[in-house]
Amino acid sequence: MTSTESEVKALLDSQFEAMRMKDIDQLMSLYSADIVYFDLVPPLQYVGSAALRRRFLEWFEAWKSSIGMEIRDLTIVAGGDIAAAHMLLRASGTLKNGHEVGYWVRASDCYRRANEAWLITHEHISLPVDMASRSAAIDLTP
Repeated sequence: MTSTESEVKALLDSQFEAMRMKDIDQLMSLYSADIVYFDLVPPLQYVGSAALRRRFLEWFEAWKSSIGMEIRDLTIVAGGDIAAAHMLLRASGTLKNGHEVGYWVRASDCYRRANEAWLITHEHISLPVDMASRSAAIDLTP
């Protein structure tokens, strides 16, 4: 792993720790002010850090427990002050309604380095869809 790839991996580790702990300020410090975020839920996109902050607070509110985060198949490519990554992520834990959940999603991120720090400038979270039933396939595992 190159130095740049290690720096991006460290950013991901910080991101997942902030998600685990539902630490909104730490989490948002990792995103650029002009972030464009594609999530599993509507709308089609969240633009800007204020919109994303509201989305994350809404997501955090659904969890009774801390949020388990697991990563698989991480690939990072980088050149200069730009990097990208794709991975599989598993979020797990207990929702406030008492349900235990654990689901895998696909994630792709774009990063930009400015003032010696990496920030996430774009994130895309998705689930495969069973086209016949038009339902998300949430039971897949890597």
